This record gives sequence, structure tokens and C-alpha cells, in this order.
Amino acid sequence: MILLTILLLACITFTSRYLFLAPKLPLRIGAKITHFLSFSAPAVLTAIWVPIIFVKDNSFNGSLSNPYLLAATVAIITAYKSQSVYLTLSLSITVFALLHFIN
Repeated sequence: MILLTILLLACITFTSRYLFLAPKLPLRIGAKITHFLSFSAPAVLTAIWVPIIFVKDNSFNGSLSNPYLLAATVAIITAYKSQSVYLTLSLSITVFALLHFIN
């Protein structure tokens, strides 16, 4: 049953990607839908990172002792100032590891 589910989801994913990427298909997206779809990636990413950073044991954790929150703040500031993915990643992981092991 699990294998069947995986195969069906793979087929659905491939079909949905193929419809938009195949150059020979006459399917074209309008400007309004393209603009609307530009909001999907930030919405999905926000839905992923907000619970990771702010929820601990099914309750809100917005304290300054939260290593996830502090490392995310360092990552945001570093990304804004440096525009470097590698520096942002390495600095925020280092801050998180230090804060995680201290607490």
C-alpha cells in the first residue's frame, strides 16, 4: 500500500511539473496567475519555519533563551548585510550550536 501511494504521488508530481515545463504543450499561464504563484514559495517556507522556531512542546516559545529564535535572527541579519549564503549558513549554524550546547 505504501509503495502504491509513493508511485501515485510520483506520477501526480511528474504530471503537474511536465504540464508547465514541456515546451511543446500549448498550456500557457497568464500574467495574473504567474504573479499569484510568486507568493507560493514564501508561503510554504513560512509554514515550515514558523513552527520550528516558535513552537516547543505544543506551546509558544518566544523567549530570548530560545536558540532557534536567536540563530534565526542572526541568519536574517547576516543574510541582509552580507548577501552570502555560505556566511549566513555557517554563522547561524555556529550560533545555534553554541546556544544549544550552552542551554
